[in-house]
Amino acid sequence: MFEFTYKGVNISVPSTGGKECANYLPMQRRAWETVLGIAFSGLLIWFGWKNLHPVSKPSSLQWRDRFGRNILLVSMCLVIGCEIGFKLQAQSTIFLLNPCHVTTAIQIYLLAGQPSKMLTSAFRIHLNFLNGPILATVFPETLSRQLPCELFVYWAQHGLMVIAPFYMLRLGGVYNVEPITDLSWCLFSYGLLIMYHFVILQGLGLPSEINLNKMLCPASKDPFSGQNYRIWGTLHQMLLCPLACKLFIVGAKYILTECSYTKVKEQLQDELPPPIDLAKSKKQSED
Repeated sequence: MFEFTYKGVNISVPSTGGKECANYLPMQRRAWETVLGIAFSGLLIWFGWKNLHPVSKPSSLQWRDRFGRNILLVSMCLVIGCEIGFKLQAQSTIFLLNPCHVTTAIQIYLLAGQPSKMLTSAFRIHLNFLNGPILATVFPETLSRQLPCELFVYWAQHGLMVIAPFYMLRLGGVYNVEPITDLSWCLFSYGLLIMYHFVILQGLGLPSEINLNKMLCPASKDPFSGQNYRIWGTLHQMLLCPLACKLFIVGAKYILTECSYTKVKEQLQDELPPPIDLAKSKKQSED
């Protein structure tokens, strides 16, 4: 019924899909790994939820019409729009379910959405998905990108995935984070990520024989290739996801609040003052 979403995928490219990839793991092995993965993710979600650091009431956010925010929002919409166009032309829209595309969609919501506790929660959760651009940079999968500008869009998207949260932390206010030693949001977010992989990506990847985010067989450059590659992947990402999140926050805090050359505010959660209206200021001075 949904063959149009994947019938154009070039399975001749290593680790993209196909019968050999779908049969990489015995079905019995895949089944018990799935049961353990879902149970483990459920435990992380439950424990993280029970200990989540509360989200504060959103501020007035008078800076929402800043020029930089609008430019970033338009850029991300253009990038994801190009990706959708490429996938439609290649009849491979199933790849839009990969985590990096989902994270980009979350970031567009964060830039365009109205201030709320939900927006702050989504911001804290998505910071734990910054392992995506790291892996995409270290192990790029670009062999299947043959259309003009498709490779440029790949790197532009993953670059914007890092620029966007830094800019949002610079704005502060509703874009705030939990204390650096608090791991509750990390555990909760990682639980969601594992659940998404084993339920959604594997659930759609098996019948279509498309290797969504390497849930059917390992990447050609995966250093942990072998029958245990998903177990190793779960373990090393359990370290990388919170590590990338916390290091990103520490780096942003130093740049935005401590470095004398780039400091813009006293605390990371502080909201930047609204942009100065030069015309209005001039009129007030004349009065």
